[in-house]
Amino acid sequence: MAKVTGIGGVFFKSRGRGAVLAEWYRQHLGLALEDFGGAILKWPEDRAEDGGLTVWCVADADSRWFAPGEAPFMINYRVDDLDALLAQLRAAGVAIVAGPESHENGKFAWILDPDGNKLELWQPMRWDESNKPS
Repeated sequence: MAKVTGIGGVFFKSRGRGAVLAEWYRQHLGLALEDFGGAILKWPEDRAEDGGLTVWCVADADSRWFAPGEAPFMINYRVDDLDALLAQLRAAGVAIVAGPESHENGKFAWILDPDGNKLELWQPMRWDESNKPS
């Protein structure tokens, strides 16, 4: 049987200009933007030991790319050092909505981008029941 083997990309609309929002992600979350305006996240460059490739891109508000859908969503971004990233974000004036929190599979925190999209930041860790919140 044919099956899905992973996520090939994340594509969403900006409430304004996609390039402006993409630049915020470059500046604050370190996404390296390609000529097409999005980022290619290569899993082998991630310190965690799972492989893969994820494509990231932001569309302009008037894009029909997602029609007829209008649903909101939250993206989980893997990070290499959550505490250091949160310190950088605070220094840049980015509000932390919640976290950091430790769970069985890593540390998490949540922020908002300039469009009001809630983002989950995740530093993956090996499964450890002792990190489970009570």
